[in-house]
Amino acid sequence: MPTRSNGSDTSSGTFGVQISRESLSQQAYVAIRTSLKRSVLKPGQKLVARQVADELGISVTPVRESLLRLASERALAMDDRGTVFVPELTVQRCTDIRDLRMLVEGEAAARAALRVSDEDIAELERIHARYESTESAQDYSQALMHNEDFHFALCRFADSPVMFGVVENLWIQFGPALSFLYDGGTRPFHGTTHGHLQVIEALRDKDAEAARSAISRDILIGGSAIVERLEELESPAGQGAQAGGTSV
Repeated sequence: MPTRSNGSDTSSGTFGVQISRESLSQQAYVAIRTSLKRSVLKPGQKLVARQVADELGISVTPVRESLLRLASERALAMDDRGTVFVPELTVQRCTDIRDLRMLVEGEAAARAALRVSDEDIAELERIHARYESTESAQDYSQALMHNEDFHFALCRFADSPVMFGVVENLWIQFGPALSFLYDGGTRPFHGTTHGHLQVIEALRDKDAEAARSAISRDILIGGSAIVERLEELESPAGQGAQAGGTSV
């Protein structure tokens, strides 16, 4: 005869394993990290645990745990009052991350060039087509999302989980500043052959060095536009024009 559970059994049942508080904390952690990578969160933006919890539909405690975890990893910052916010990116830090991205993503592209299939290349073409469509329509939030999709698909094709993890961590730090790409209404890649297309051409030719050069150039062009914007913000005029950070 089956016995009744005493409430502590965590084995699989009708609804799968029991959902723990740690599981909710991990889900919140992943959601916030993803928002950082995808430029949904902006530099200086405050993260109020209650508001984040309401958006995610969970209690405050796992959200607070995930915010503290991200702050300990320096993906988020915390002031003396315990307020958590997205760190501001300085010009120096921006150029450091940009240069590291060029090195690591360049290596990933070179490796991918020797491994990709025709279907992999077709996937990159579809992603870039979505990027071009949304960028042309000035739907910049979606364009940034598809840009990220392209870069991470390329890294995935390198078949190196360690390298993928390094790139992901760099994007978590760099992602919020990508919103500056279209901050002034400019389009950094307009009028030139986009770096994504040069990457795709190199992959078709299985030319590792051409792929490395193409993705590095793509990162350099986008990074230079962000650096210019940060230099404006760090100038006396830019600092005087900045208002208090928004919150979520």
